[in-house]
Amino acid sequence: MKPEFLPEAEKEFREAARYYENEAPGVGLAFIIEVKKGVDAIAARPLSFPKVTGSIRKHVLNHFPYNLLYSVEADLIVIVAVAHQKRRPTYWRRRVRN
Repeated sequence: MKPEFLPEAEKEFREAARYYENEAPGVGLAFIIEVKKGVDAIAARPLSFPKVTGSIRKHVLNHFPYNLLYSVEADLIVIVAVAHQKRRPTYWRRRVRN
């Protein structure tokens, strides 16, 4: 299945990577790699991760306090949010139609 980020999720991803890279060189790249691993895991087994609400599922990243929130739609995986685990836990819900 093909993954696709919502524009808001893409922005969150880029901002988090930039933040980590500014804090310590190389950590932003590590974050990018971890997100890619998460997206690959979701693409390989899209229905194996737990549902959060409605059709939204969650993959917890390793080494970083972030979740990938996504939905499965026909032949597409839509990444709804790259969400920090401790900040505004449900802000992304306005992005989905459940």
